[in-house]
Formats: sequence, structure tokens, C-alpha cells
Amino acid sequence: MNTNDPADLRARHAAAFMPNYGVPPVALVRGEGAYVWDEAGARYLDLIAGIAVSSLGHAHPALAEAVSRQVATLAHSSNLFVNEPEVLLAERLLGLLGAPGRVFLANSGTEANECALKLVLKHGGATGRGYVVAAENGFHGRTLGALSLTGKASIRDQFGPFPIDVRFVPYGDADALKQAVTGECAGVFLEPTQGEAGVVPPPAGYMTAAREICDATGALLVLDEIQSAIGRTGHWFAHQHDGIVPDVLTLAKGLGGGLPVGACVGFGPAGTLFAKGDHGSTFGGNPVASAAALAVLDTIDRDGLLAHVRATGDHLAEGLTSVGHPLLAGVRGRGLWRAAVLTAPLAGQVQEAAQRAGFLVNAVQPDAVRIAPPLIVTAPQIDTFLQALPAILTEATQ
Repeated sequence: MNTNDPADLRARHAAAFMPNYGVPPVALVRGEGAYVWDEAGARYLDLIAGIAVSSLGHAHPALAEAVSRQVATLAHSSNLFVNEPEVLLAERLLGLLGAPGRVFLANSGTEANECALKLVLKHGGATGRGYVVAAENGFHGRTLGALSLTGKASIRDQFGPFPIDVRFVPYGDADALKQAVTGECAGVFLEPTQGEAGVVPPPAGYMTAAREICDATGALLVLDEIQSAIGRTGHWFAHQHDGIVPDVLTLAKGLGGGLPVGACVGFGPAGTLFAKGDHGSTFGGNPVASAAALAVLDTIDRDGLLAHVRATGDHLAEGLTSVGHPLLAGVRGRGLWRAAVLTAPLAGQVQEAAQRAGFLVNAVQPDAVRIAPPLIVTAPQIDTFLQALPAILTEATQ
């Protein structure tokens, strides 16, 4: 068996894993900064960052040091005991949010959303509210609770019916949201920008309207920032663009910089809805994952990466806009979270052509290519992609 053969590794993957992912086209073996390498030695500029996860890129010294130090000190404690990194992380998140709240730490985004859903259901049970509102084309996870909130029929319907009454409205339509949210609604789940739908930002004023609608009816406003938070849009949290505070916020992905960590934050009364025993997680608050998250937050702050994301994100957007290729219709998104919108459903072909040219991007929708590089990516690195893009687009049409 040749373990240095990428094709061999992919064949072993196909034989050992369930077929839900298919067989990924590239076998990665190492990374450094914004680059990754496959087993054949080919280098790629990573413009997807593990689906907006690798905030600091690959092999960042601060992350490596924090994880190494913590795993050599205390690797796990469970929720039966308190460990200092989890407390420091919860305190740090509340400080960045600037509002009174309480934190639940989990391992992933879908688990953070499960926690949020249980908070909403407990709120509903206490106040006689029986249904939840979410957005069409929204994505909140694949466990059954989170999937019930996910407005994508292609991944949702085959696992229904769901025990939770969830009513879907068009994303960005404040009038439809107002009609759907009554005094009998327990909560509203929204993404400040819809990620899996193709990096679709809300219309101006939509998030403010959602906050006002929930205030007027008593429904809890839950913002899913699994992809959009931790500097991805140029602010710590995407809802800060709109100057609002949700009742519940969910986080994951970029928070751990590659280590599995999620968080659900309840603000005000929503932070104390749970009683002892209402929820739990064996690995939530794991010291190693918490240390990784603290290293991510410290590095973003110390290195001024929020300003860097805004500047390089604008540079990326301006560069995409100026490409002028017939396959490229435009660009949308904020910061280093963008979608190159196509004039034809050729995103898969663009992803493949980009890979052959040494760039990793993601065909998030048939007509949208997601670009979400590590927050440390540089303008010159982005320029190499922009310079190669016209040829990539042309190849994708052939």
C-alpha cells in the first residue's frame, strides 16, 4: 500500500467512510499560513479555510502553543468539574459582546443551535407559545432539531416529519416576518447573512426590523452566527453591523481556529432559562478547545485582524468586481466572506478549475462560489487569485 499516493488515500477513504460526503478530490497533508499542500506536493492557496473555520490559517504559532501547553496540563475535565480555560472563554465572549448574558459551550454549530432551540422551546412552554419561525434557504445544522429549522428542502424533507412546528418565511422580507410572528411565536431563528444559501446578506434594515418584531411580540430573537462571527465580516460579530443585540446567539467554526468548539449565548432573561439538568455536553467547555478559542481571540485582537479583514475584504470585492468576465455576474458578502455570483450554474466547474490552478474555493450554490480565506490572508495573496480568475472562469465554461 502506497500511503504517499493521493489516489490511494482517496480509495481508502471511499472504502472506510459512509458515502455522505462522496470522495473529496484533494487529500491534504499539511498547511502553513494561508497555504495547504496535498500528498503529491502541490500547493494551494486556501480560500475556504475549512468552511470559515481556520481563522488564523494553518500551523499558527499562537494556536499551536496554546493547544500544546493545555493538552500537556489538563486535556479534559467534563462538566462535572470547572476548568479555568472554559471560564476565561465565557468571560471573554461576554466582554466582546458587551451585554449581560450567560454562555453554554458545546463542540459544534449544530449543537449550539440545539441549545438555542431548547431555550426557545422552554420559553415557549413557559409562556404558552407553540411555534418557531425561520427563514427559507437558511441553514442551522443537520441534527434533527437544527435540521427542523433549516429551510432547505433538499436536505430536510427526507428526514421529516419533525415534532417542532417551524414556519418558514422568505429571508429579507420584513413584512412576511411580521405577519408570521405573533404572540404565539416562541422564537425566530435567522442568520445575519445566509451562508449556505450563497453568502446572502440581509437587506438594509432587516435585522433591525426583526429585533423590533420580536420585541413587540415577546418572541426570542436567535441569531445564528456559526459562520459569520469571530471577525469573518470585519466585526467580532456580524449583528454588530446593525447595532442590535439578539436574545440568543450561536457561535462555532472560526471560534476554535480548527479545534471543535461551539457556544450558545443567552442575553438577559434568556441566559437563565435553563435549570440545573436541562442541558449538557460531555466535551463542551473542553480545556484544549477553550484554550484554542482564547488563542484565536487574543491573536485577532493583538494583530489588528478586524481592520485587516475589512481592508483585505474590500480589496477582494473590488478585485472581483473589476474582473469583467461574462461568467461573473457580481460579488456579495462582507469582509473575508464573499460569494462570486455567476451568470450560469457552473460553480462546480469553477471550483474544479480553481483547484487545478492552485486555489481552493467552494461551490456553495450552483451559481455561487464561496470565498472565505483565513483572516490572515494578505492582499498580495488575494491578487494571485484575482490574476488567475479570468482563466479559471474561461476554463469552467469549456
